[in-house]
Amino acid sequence: MSTGVLASDERPAGAEARDRLVLVHGFTQTRRSWDAVRDTLTGDFDTVAVDAPGHGGSSGERLDLVAGAAAIGSTGGEATYIGYSMGGRFALRLAVDRPDLVRRLVLVSSTAGISDTAERAARRAADERLATDLERDGVEAFLERWLARPLFAGLPAEAAQLGERSSNTVAGLASSLRLAGTGAHEPLWDRLGELALPVLLVAGADDAKFVGIAECMTAAIPRAELAVVPGAGHTVHLEQPAQFVETLRTWLDATEPRRSVG
Repeated sequence: MSTGVLASDERPAGAEARDRLVLVHGFTQTRRSWDAVRDTLTGDFDTVAVDAPGHGGSSGERLDLVAGAAAIGSTGGEATYIGYSMGGRFALRLAVDRPDLVRRLVLVSSTAGISDTAERAARRAADERLATDLERDGVEAFLERWLARPLFAGLPAEAAQLGERSSNTVAGLASSLRLAGTGAHEPLWDRLGELALPVLLVAGADDAKFVGIAECMTAAIPRAELAVVPGAGHTVHLEQPAQFVETLRTWLDATEPRRSVG
């Protein structure tokens, strides 16, 4: 049973903090994946890194995208939300469902979902096969195949955080694939126009698929900006951490977080 609050850790920046940042990782990662980014931000921002449902300290949480987004919002509170890949989908869902909590939104190598019904069903079937393989072979063998995908071709071995990823459980990762995979939820493309907050879309220049997705999302969101990071693929914040942080800081400095009303 879900507690409604996920495992997380907060690094307070003190009285001078300009904003609270909540960071949500991608599939097979944990909140530790944000450590290098947080190390450069904590002096100016309160930062909270969350273990997404099925991962890290939240490995026992079995939540779909909607319930998972709600749990992330309960954990993070009112803040700027920064999500990578799967974490971006959780953060986007939260921004749509609870605009009172999300003051700004940063989506890194993420998507609003799969619009085509047949393609969505095919992705759901593919994720079920992945979950079955994971249950048969275990986490380490699964991660070896997962990180060998072309999507992660630009990720250096020393930045892959294999040890931290290996701390995840078979049951937790399998539940994440089945409940929160891209094929498991309705797309949000037709709701992007509702977003009234500042949004930053980030993609790596070498990740052509997600550059295209980010361009489409930028066009659909009223207050969105797009940043394409050179020399990076899908895992932008791990492949080019310094450039990612510079991009993020520049945008944070230039945008005013939306304040809650009432």
